[in-house]
Amino acid sequence: MFEKSNDTKKFMLIASTLTAALTFSALDVAAADNQFMFSQPFNADHIFHHTSEKFIEKLADEDSSYKPDYHLGGDLGDWTSQFEQAMMGVIPMTITYGASEFDGRLDLTWLGYVVDDWESARKVYGPGGPMLDVYNNIFADMGLVALGTIPTGFGSITIRKGVDKVPTTFPEDAKGIKMRVIPSPLAIERFNNWGFSAVPMPYSELYTALQLGTVDGRAFGPAVEIWQMRDVLQAYILTRDYFEHAFWLVNKDWWEGLPAAERQKMQIAVDETLDWAWQEAERIDNEFLEKVRDYGIDVVELSDEDLTKAKDILYSKEWPFMEKKVGKEIMTMMREIADIK
Repeated sequence: MFEKSNDTKKFMLIASTLTAALTFSALDVAAADNQFMFSQPFNADHIFHHTSEKFIEKLADEDSSYKPDYHLGGDLGDWTSQFEQAMMGVIPMTITYGASEFDGRLDLTWLGYVVDDWESARKVYGPGGPMLDVYNNIFADMGLVALGTIPTGFGSITIRKGVDKVPTTFPEDAKGIKMRVIPSPLAIERFNNWGFSAVPMPYSELYTALQLGTVDGRAFGPAVEIWQMRDVLQAYILTRDYFEHAFWLVNKDWWEGLPAAERQKMQIAVDETLDWAWQEAERIDNEFLEKVRDYGIDVVELSDEDLTKAKDILYSKEWPFMEKKVGKEIMTMMREIADIK
C-alpha cells in the first residue's frame, strides 16, 4: 500500500548505525529487572497522564511481572524526541504524536476536517476504526507498532494578549497574523492557504514565543493546552479544523521480544485503558473548554458561512497536497469518511 519515504530510509540508516555503536541500551536494562520505560510528554492535566495512570493500574490488575518506569511532563524530551527515542528503542513504550519529520505520511494525523463530532471521531480513529491499520502500515517502516490511538479533542486557534484581531473569516481576517504551527509541511500549507503567516515552531518554544510576541497566536490547540497557556492568551477561535489524536507506540523489537503471556497481559491492559480513554476524553475536553471560558478568554464560534468557507479551502488545497504523500487509495477512503463528493 505504501512505499518507504526518503526520510524513513535515511532515518533507518542512521538509527541502525547508532544502535550498532551502543554497548548497552535501555532495552537491556529493562530486560534485566522487568521494568520498562514508559513516557508521555505532557503534565498531569493532560489526558495522556490520566491514560497512563489507568494503564499502570490495569497492568497491575493483570498481575504482570513487567512494571512501568513512568515519566511524564517531558522530562525525557518533547513529543518529537520521545517519538524518535521509541524508534531507536531507548523508550520502549510512549504515548505521543506522530512526528512527520521522520515520515511525511504521518501528516495524515493532522488532516483537516475529516470528522465533525466525537461520535464520528471514535468510529474513524478509535478502537476498531479503519485508521489504525493505515497508521501501522506507516509505522512498520520505522520499527514501531501503534497499539491504539489516544484522543485529545478538536484543535482550534488562539490569539495572544495584545493582538487586536479575532480572525474568523479566512483568508480576509488572517492577513498579517503570525500563527505558530507544528513543524509539519501540512500545517504550513493549511495556514498559508487560510491567509496567515505560518511559523513552524517546536512546542517547547511556544509559550515563550507568545510571551515575547514572536508569534501572534497558535494553531493546533486543544482546550487543555489553551488552559495551560491561559495567562498569555486572549481569544480562542473554535475552528475545530482537525481531531487531535496521538498514538500508543511501542518499539517493535521490544514488543515482539516480550514473553507471549506478558505481551497478552499488556495488550489486555492497553485495550481496557483505550476503552476508558475514549469515554473519558470528551468529558475532559469539554471541562477544559469551560475552564478556558470561565477564566475570561474570549471563546468564539465560527458562523456556518465562515466554517463552510474554511472547509472548502482545505478540501480544495490541503487534501490534494496530502494525496501526493499517501496516494489516491487512502485519500479516496478519507473523502468517503468526510462525505466529500
